[in-house]
Amino acid sequence: MDPPVADLSDAEAMARRATVGFNEVPEIRPSSLRRLARKFVGAIPALLEVTLLLELVLERWEDASVIAALLVFNAVLSFVQESRTQHTLDLLRQRLPVTARVRRGGVWRKIPARELVPGDLVELRMGDQVPADLALVGGSGLRIDQSMLTGESEAVDRLTGASVYAGTTVTRGEATGTVTATGASTRFGRTAEIVRTAEAPGRLERLVLGIVRALVYYDLVLLAGIAVFGYLTGISWLTLLPFALILLVVSIPVALPATFTLANAVGASDLAGQGVLVTGLSAVEEAATMTTLFSDKTGTLTQNRLTLLRAEPGPGETEATLLAYAASVADAATLDAVDAAILEAARRQKIDPYPALSRVPFTPQTKRAEAIVDRRGPPVRVVLGSPLTVAPLCGRDPDAAAAEAERRGRGGERVLAVAAGATSPLAWVGWLILADPPRPTSARVIRRLQELGVRVVMVTGDTQATAEAVARSLGIGSRAVDRAGFREDPHRGEVLAGVYPEDKYEVVRALQATGEVVGMTGDGVNDAAAIRQADVGIAVDSATDVAKSAARLVLTAPGIDGIVPAVESGRRVYRRLLTYTLVKMTKVVEIASLLAIGLLVTGEFVTTPQLILFLVFANDFVTMSLADDDAEPSSEPNHWDVRMLVGVAAVLGIAWLALSFGIFYAAGPLLGLSLGATQTLIFVDQVYLVQASVLILRTPRSIWTQRPGRWVGLSTLGVVAAASGLAVAGVAMSPVPLEALGFLAVSIVAATALLDATKGWLLTRLSRPAAPIPAGARAGPLP
Repeated sequence: MDPPVADLSDAEAMARRATVGFNEVPEIRPSSLRRLARKFVGAIPALLEVTLLLELVLERWEDASVIAALLVFNAVLSFVQESRTQHTLDLLRQRLPVTARVRRGGVWRKIPARELVPGDLVELRMGDQVPADLALVGGSGLRIDQSMLTGESEAVDRLTGASVYAGTTVTRGEATGTVTATGASTRFGRTAEIVRTAEAPGRLERLVLGIVRALVYYDLVLLAGIAVFGYLTGISWLTLLPFALILLVVSIPVALPATFTLANAVGASDLAGQGVLVTGLSAVEEAATMTTLFSDKTGTLTQNRLTLLRAEPGPGETEATLLAYAASVADAATLDAVDAAILEAARRQKIDPYPALSRVPFTPQTKRAEAIVDRRGPPVRVVLGSPLTVAPLCGRDPDAAAAEAERRGRGGERVLAVAAGATSPLAWVGWLILADPPRPTSARVIRRLQELGVRVVMVTGDTQATAEAVARSLGIGSRAVDRAGFREDPHRGEVLAGVYPEDKYEVVRALQATGEVVGMTGDGVNDAAAIRQADVGIAVDSATDVAKSAARLVLTAPGIDGIVPAVESGRRVYRRLLTYTLVKMTKVVEIASLLAIGLLVTGEFVTTPQLILFLVFANDFVTMSLADDDAEPSSEPNHWDVRMLVGVAAVLGIAWLALSFGIFYAAGPLLGLSLGATQTLIFVDQVYLVQASVLILRTPRSIWTQRPGRWVGLSTLGVVAAASGLAVAGVAMSPVPLEALGFLAVSIVAATALLDATKGWLLTRLSRPAAPIPAGARAGPLP
């Protein structure tokens, strides 16, 4: 019943909105100029800026101009891509509007929460986020989780007359309230619509930065050798310093921020078209490494819609009588799932309930609902509820009734008892067997996730017997453990039964502590803390506002179908970023060693500093195109194996190093090239080798079995053509004849074919069994 409180008309609401504005706190973002300026701040650009400054001091204008162009190019590219990504995320969040139930002009309706104004009459239910500051004016009272506002984990009770604040969460009860403040005027200072956007770097990015840091240390060792060589041979420091700076520039992952952002943004855009909204970009790459997925049962794996499977009358009773009695207790106005299932079954069989003179609703304390019905005689008391509570009213043994209920519900069904009578004890009328049917696609999705190497664990408050039956029907498995068993061994069992809502958070943390990458999917307010804690937090389509706010992946279609494309897309992104990392490591090992060892052995620069800077440009152009490569997802969760990465980079880098030195020594005697032309040939050699490295490392299979993406192919052809054309024409370098480039191309193609044929053996030799390590990174074989 509507509370006796005046509401607003649409006209009054519009007038107030014109005065106070929308119910939102505008997100304050730095200006475009400031965001662009930030691209020149940080460890990576700082190294380039120091190099640029020293080049200017040394009056090496050409080198300085190339470094400046490299710095500006990557800053602008990163800025543009970040702006596009932010625009994409903004559009995705617009598809996750927070709504409010409001009464205007005497009619209850749902509207976007941002349209609320002071004076609106709002209804709150369990699972809602409070959309504005409210004064409660009616209802049964609320239990409010104020942890987002006060930091206190214990919920508080709020009755009529009390205030509740925007951003808090309703964990129990229903009530109505009048809006007292909106937007920036609320105590919380922002609405529940704003999703947390601050994201820490993903595991992948943290590890890559650590690897690059190690490569810089490798360069420092080489520089120390060069310094000693310069001291012994008397080479001027004015000659060695620019060379040393260029050596450091080679190791700087200039394109890393733009590549990571672009790859994740491409993945997020692809997922949006498959019913998955990404609210945190790092979730895309984290989905690739997910090893275990905890899934709530009710409303996630099941339809959260009870259906009456069977009505089993007792001795001397009929199914029609049983349903008529049960339907007389059910109240359509409560929207209770049990009531709705019983009334639907009665309507389907065209059975009219007996007229109810009064009703007593179900409560957790009594575990039953009652009604007094009119059967044209003495009033009849009808009881519907748990067999444990109904049996004593009929003079039956509660334990025997519970055992019989367990037998009838051994498939995971919910079993209720119905009793009726004008006097005590009541007569046993029969049994109702109800079930929340699994979603049609749940079993298929679970099977596919298992094929992808993801362990799926169902988390439920049901008993072990019930949980095992449901899990078995879904194909999850049948090994159920309780909380104590899980604490003993978090890797045992596919079903976690008897779990209270507050336990889910600790369950996720416990498995993360073993080194697992954990996903959590759910729909209720009691899932929100676990979803937030999980590495991959997923909210289903029917989730409450608070669950969606906690998640970084939100499914927009019913069921859990979107999880499979999220995992597969994440693994494609992972493969692209893995290729970038391996190419970067390989080139640092090879180019840095080529420059340093070449100087130490030959006393000559095997290529000029200017050409090395051009090479960095070419490398960045090609490696960034990997963000949209046609990568193939692996069949197992991805994990980083540093031994594998270093081993592959070392082997491939040494192979290219040997080839490059062979070409350097052959250029004069065999091809008749001068030192300047030889340096140009080595520049082109390095450009070609980058393309070869990309083709070899982008797939664990033969390069001939998987075509590269369109942009990878076009950028490869473009860079090869540009470098070859400049070398032949002698633009900014000594010219080389076409015959020399032909010799170079044939040599690299032959070496590429040989390395591609042996990489499978190499990967097998370098593989080792995965061992759990702290959650910052997980060891395992290279996918």
